Amino acid sequence: MAIEGLERIVRAHPFFAGLDDSFCKLICGCAKNVRFDAGQYLFREGDAADAFFLLRHGRVALEVSAPGRGSVTFQTVREGEIVGVSWLIPPYRWTYDAKALDLVRAIAMDATCLRQKCEADHHLGYDMMKRFVPVLVERLHTTRLQLLDVYGTPA
Repeated sequence: MAIEGLERIVRAHPFFAGLDDSFCKLICGCAKNVRFDAGQYLFREGDAADAFFLLRHGRVALEVSAPGRGSVTFQTVREGEIVGVSWLIPPYRWTYDAKALDLVRAIAMDATCLRQKCEADHHLGYDMMKRFVPVLVERLHTTRLQLLDVYGTPA
């Protein structure tokens, strides 16, 4: 797919709403189209966090391993959302699994490429942080609600 097509797709994704034109061109240099079949993992806990994903189609289960319970889904993300925040924080390792629940089409953003561009242009880095912090807060809130549901006070 041509860069022009990627720019159109990235610009249309809700995560990048209002993105500055110059930032869009920089970010798209790190982007590529990917797809995952149902049951396929986008990434596994402990692996290198080398990308994040703009979901265009499908659903992804974010899972953690719980002793005695196996994999537990703590959130399901859908089209218009993102998957992957661990690429931002050293040591750049995934802290959970992400599994496609059905066919997933996404734009993968190369983490090393994007970190280098954010380091070179701190305005871009600040813009990215403003976009990612709300996602982090929302994921923490969702996980907290899951914990309250599982470990809440007995009736």
